Amino acid sequence: MTVSCEILVDGPASNGEALVLTAPISFWGGVDPKTGRIADPRHPQHGENIVGRMLFLPGTIGSSSASAVLLELIRAGLAPAAIVMHEPDAILLLGLIVAREMGWTAPPALKLDRSVHAGFSGKRLEVSPEGGIQALT
Repeated sequence: MTVSCEILVDGPASNGEALVLTAPISFWGGVDPKTGRIADPRHPQHGENIVGRMLFLPGTIGSSSASAVLLELIRAGLAPAAIVMHEPDAILLLGLIVAREMGWTAPPALKLDRSVHAGFSGKRLEVSPEGGIQALT
């Protein structure tokens, strides 16, 4: 079964294991741009790595530097395979757009209601360029 999402920023087909965050996160200070690990010790998924994962965000904690952290992750090859958001975060999405303008491959960003995020937890997923999410396992 494929779930259709709204495409916020298009990108290539991708796959990876889902990492469904249970609390909002700030990329600035919350994600280590050198490792891709969740660095905020107060976050429930502290220590998890977002690299190559299908990252489900129930929300973000704003900082105008979030786009720069995401851009650093993309440049270093440490970005998530896709970002699935409950609500668009213009600052975070800007990092994807700038990466693409610089000629770097950036992951797609999709919008999907957070009420269905938990159903993807721990599953290996594939995201199509048309915005479909399909569980592979």
